[in-house]
Amino acid sequence: MNNETALITGASSGIGLHLAHEFAQHGHPLILVAPVQAELDEVAQQITAATGVPVTVIAKDLEQPKAAQEIFDQLQSSGTMVEILVNNAGHGQAGKYWEISLEKDLSILRLNVEAVLRMTKLFLPPMISRGRGRVLNTASVAGFEPGPLLAVYHASKAFVLSLSESLATELEDTGVTLTALCPGPTDTDFFPKADMMETRAFQQAMAPQEVAKAGYKGVMGGDRIVVPGMMNKTLVFARRILTEEAQSKVNQKFYEEIPEEKQKYGRGDMETAAAKEE
Repeated sequence: MNNETALITGASSGIGLHLAHEFAQHGHPLILVAPVQAELDEVAQQITAATGVPVTVIAKDLEQPKAAQEIFDQLQSSGTMVEILVNNAGHGQAGKYWEISLEKDLSILRLNVEAVLRMTKLFLPPMISRGRGRVLNTASVAGFEPGPLLAVYHASKAFVLSLSESLATELEDTGVTLTALCPGPTDTDFFPKADMMETRAFQQAMAPQEVAKAGYKGVMGGDRIVVPGMMNKTLVFARRILTEEAQSKVNQKFYEEIPEEKQKYGRGDMETAAAKEE
């Protein structure tokens, strides 16, 4: 069992929720952050009942510029030491770039990029001063490649991935490690919120529990990059051998809505369905 306190953002649903359960199963006291108090309270109750670990919840919307500082100040005033920071909160929106509102794109950048910057700026220096700590940033395989129909999301995750790799090097010999978790499509509420329920990406989505397990193992092992699942590893490898134009076209196909007559295919059949369309 491990008693390092972990702060997890975006902890009320999706990968963040399963990361919270994974950390709790290993004995970590938790600080869970998400916008809705009632959802956090329900998650905390479930985790405490299942594992007995102490859970603190902080209802903050990290799209708001002051939220990160308010979280940090609250924990500082209570004497709570964050030993593991998990920057997981994020969202996206599918569609043609010019058809998505500027405000939606800026919202994605505020949560996926700015919140990561703010939280890391605040919580990393105390870790360095103590000579120990861990940071887990939820990036994405999207960070390795262009993503037509999900352009701003891909760009935001490229930022997170690049930042994470750079900081991992800067942090050498400090006692602090930084890990980028790079899942592919994952079966979470990301898809309905991003209007992507009828896409091949959703049909091939990985279970969030497996992503969380890989993320936990990676951050505790001090890995720089974690890509869960063989399919996702293959996607990353393909990026090395395909041209940017070819990869871009592949991803556009991946994010397009599946024609209605093809929607009968299950997840395991989607590659066959895609091949028949070529």
